[in-house]
Amino acid sequence: MPLDPTAFRAEPDLISALCERATPVLCDGECILFHQDDPAVGLYILHEGRVTLSMTSEQGLPILSTEARDGSLLGLPGLVSNQPYSLTAVAHPGARISFLSRADFNSLMQSNSTLAFKILRILAAEVRSARHALF
Repeated sequence: MPLDPTAFRAEPDLISALCERATPVLCDGECILFHQDDPAVGLYILHEGRVTLSMTSEQGLPILSTEARDGSLLGLPGLVSNQPYSLTAVAHPGARISFLSRADFNSLMQSNSTLAFKILRILAAEVRSARHALF
């Protein structure tokens, strides 16, 4: 089941606002950002490089795999819904990534309604992509 990797991408001004509070993540080698079913503790921003997103069944069988594109926000559905991450994200060597904690994300969304609407657009694109992949 292919997902549209552009569904995870954010507008440059949204990324800039998120990065004001984000911290860099070092990815010298392969770096697991989060596993499927881990608690959603924050948001990862892919500035450049490669990140593989994947999902497995309860039996451990692969369901989907896709490559995120530069400008992608990773872990957003779990963060917003206060649910575990629904995918596994693995950054490849040399990827440039930032991390924004749940507390900083929530604070930013509460203080800036314009950014909150931009986040909703990304979530809607992810839903459309998932539905398209299913049907």
